[in-house]
Amino acid sequence: MGSVYALIDANNFYVSCERVFDPRLHHKPTIILSNNDGCIIARSEEAKQIPGLKMGVPLFQVEHIIDACGVEILSSNYAVYGDMSQRLMWSLGAFTPALEVYSIDEAFLDLTGCLNNHRDDHYSRDDEETLDDLGRRIKRTVRQWTGLPVSIGFAPTKTLAKLANHLAKRRPELRGVLDLTQADGREEALAQTGVEKVWGIGRAYAKLLQDAGITTALELSRVDRRWARQRMTVVGARIVEELRGVSCLPIECCPPPKRSITCSRSFGMIVESVDELREAVRFYTARAAVKLRRGGLAAGGVTVFIQTNRFSREDEQYANAWTTELALPTDSTPELLGWTLEGLKRIFKTGFRYKKAGVMLHGLVPASPLTIRAWDDKAFQRSRRLMETIDKINGKFGRDTLRFGAVSNDESCGRWRTRFAHRSPRYTTRWSDLVQIAN
Repeated sequence: MGSVYALIDANNFYVSCERVFDPRLHHKPTIILSNNDGCIIARSEEAKQIPGLKMGVPLFQVEHIIDACGVEILSSNYAVYGDMSQRLMWSLGAFTPALEVYSIDEAFLDLTGCLNNHRDDHYSRDDEETLDDLGRRIKRTVRQWTGLPVSIGFAPTKTLAKLANHLAKRRPELRGVLDLTQADGREEALAQTGVEKVWGIGRAYAKLLQDAGITTALELSRVDRRWARQRMTVVGARIVEELRGVSCLPIECCPPPKRSITCSRSFGMIVESVDELREAVRFYTARAAVKLRRGGLAAGGVTVFIQTNRFSREDEQYANAWTTELALPTDSTPELLGWTLEGLKRIFKTGFRYKKAGVMLHGLVPASPLTIRAWDDKAFQRSRRLMETIDKINGKFGRDTLRFGAVSNDESCGRWRTRFAHRSPRYTTRWSDLVQIAN
C-alpha cells in the first residue's frame, strides 16, 4: 500500500464538547452563540434540521423559533473547547507521530505503514486489519479517552482525505469512516462532490471553474494540468494532482511560525470614557503578552485600534489605529503596556460610542537570542525574570493568580466585558467549576 493520509474531524465540535460534561444535551437541539451572544456559530445535528436556524443568524431574529422548538442556547466557552482540542490531538498522536493540527477540531495524520500497529484485543493475530477497521478503532479510542465523536476519511492524498471525511459525515451508512485509498469507488465519490466543496477551491476559483463547465471534483481531476496552472497558478495544479491520487502536500508536523498575535473583542456594552477603554487595552495587552512568551517570541512592533459600532445607523462612526515599530524587540508586559497605552492616547476621541478595541503584536522574532541592551539592560533583564516567574506561577495555580494591579481579570472586567449570559462552567480549567457527583 502507498501513502495513507487520514483527516479526522470532531463532529459538531463545540456542541459535542458541551455534551461531554452535560449529558442532558444529548439528542436535544442545541446552538452555540458567538461573543456577546450575538449570532449562531455552531449547531447540533438536531438544530440543523430546524428551518431558520442557520449559521451566522443573529440570536434576536430566531428567538421565536428557539422558544417554539425548545432549542438549548449556550454561550461560547472557549476555555473548554481549547482544552478538549488538546485532548483530541493527544489521543490522535497515539496512532502516529506524523500529525498536523489543521484546526481546533481537525487533524491530518500520515498513517503510511501504521496499519496493524497498536492493535487491541478486538483482533486476533490472524486477522488482517483494514483501514475501515483502523478507523473504527480510532473512533472508539477517541470516544473513550475524550467523549468526542469523530469522522474519518482515508485517502492517498490530503485533498482526497478531506473529501472522504466530508462524505463520511454526510452518509449515515458509512458510520463515520470512508476509505478512498483504492481507485475503486473514488470516481463515484468525486462525481458526488461539487467543485466548490473541494479543499482549496475558494469562491473565485469555483466561479472560474463553473464558468468553464467544470462543476464536480471528478471533472476537475480530469482537466489538463497545464490549463489548471495557467488559470489557477501552481496551487490549482497541485489540487488537480491530489485529486488524481498524487500526493503533493506533505504533513506539516511543525506549524509555521506566527506572524502576529492579536487580542481583540467586541464590548458587552457601549463604552464612551477613555478610562474604560484604557482598562480594556491593558487587559488585551497582558493577554497578548502571555501568548507571546508562551510561544517563545518577542514583538518588534505594536498596533492598538478602536472602533465604534459599524452596524449602528444612529451613531457617528469612527475607527482608528496606531502602529509603531520598536527599536528593540520585547516580550515584557510592562514595556508593551507602555506602548499600547501611548497608542490609545493618540487615537482616542471624545464624543464617540466605542464598541471594540484590540491590540496586535507583530514583527515577531525568537525571544531567546534577544541582545543585551546598551542602556537600562539591568532593568530589562529584571523585568524578563519577573515575567518568567509570573508565568510559571500562573501556569501552576491558574491564570491571574498573579497579575499587574492595573490589569483587570476576567471577573472584574467593566462595562466592556464580553457578555456570556448562557455560558456553561469552565469544567476543565477552574477548580470551582469541576463536575460534582451527588451521593
